[in-house]
Amino acid sequence: MRTLRRLKFMSSPSLSDLGKREQAALDERGTQQRRACSNATWNSIHNGVIAVFQRKGLPEHELYNLNDGVRQLLKTELGSFFTEYLQNQLLTKGMVILRDKIRFYEGQKLLDTLAETWDFFFSDVLPMLQAIFYPVQGKEPSVRQLALLHFRNIITLNIKLEDALSRSRARVPPSIIQMLLILQGVHESKGVTEDYLKLESLIQKVVSPYLGTYGLYSNEGPITHSSCFLEVVESKEAHEGPEKAEGKIRRGGAADQQKSDSSGALNQETSPPRTLWCDPKVTTTPC
Repeated sequence: MRTLRRLKFMSSPSLSDLGKREQAALDERGTQQRRACSNATWNSIHNGVIAVFQRKGLPEHELYNLNDGVRQLLKTELGSFFTEYLQNQLLTKGMVILRDKIRFYEGQKLLDTLAETWDFFFSDVLPMLQAIFYPVQGKEPSVRQLALLHFRNIITLNIKLEDALSRSRARVPPSIIQMLLILQGVHESKGVTEDYLKLESLIQKVVSPYLGTYGLYSNEGPITHSSCFLEVVESKEAHEGPEKAEGKIRRGGAADQQKSDSSGALNQETSPPRTLWCDPKVTTTPC
């Protein structure tokens, strides 16, 4: 009988074990609550962003709530997936909403509706996205950069824009030119991509001549491939008083020195002479 009692005592859980189990249960419950709160915050941000793309706007004080929600999420374990979620969920869905309204248009109808879509995106959607995700400013890539890249890839390059621009009687709205030039200024970390080159092929249809990645594009002549850059050089004459400036033009490493004209386009008191370096690959015209 005494032995049985001893076995029961030895097999019964200690107070410390019970405490650990209770604490583990509380921790698990707290984790579940935090996840539920994070999911609710994600849903709130998702609904707010999609409402902006749908032209519904935000209720009063909702922007402040969304800012606070973004700050909370950045402090959780889900914060590390923020950029991925922004790209794959919010921006992709939003751009599809804008694209679906114009994707079946062609010709002049496409140009006019795309111009209106761009004006709405650039004037209303983009500033609101930057305001909603203000707490993440300073991070790269920025919200502005991501949004513009998604507009380029999902909308600009996924409609029949090239065909519309190529038509002989096409009337290109100024907003289309603005769109293409602004998108041209947005670059990805991996450098020049196939999508970027596709964008340049669209730009050369509305801007001529156009200096692109691989040279000068023109509607009136062959493409000139060259890499040119200006180098400002110091010279002794720059410190010797007002005399005629002298510029040097070097082509392919061969120096060809030319004196500037008497009109004083390059004045040594205001700016030093410049050297134009050109390394042409295939060229038919001077750089």
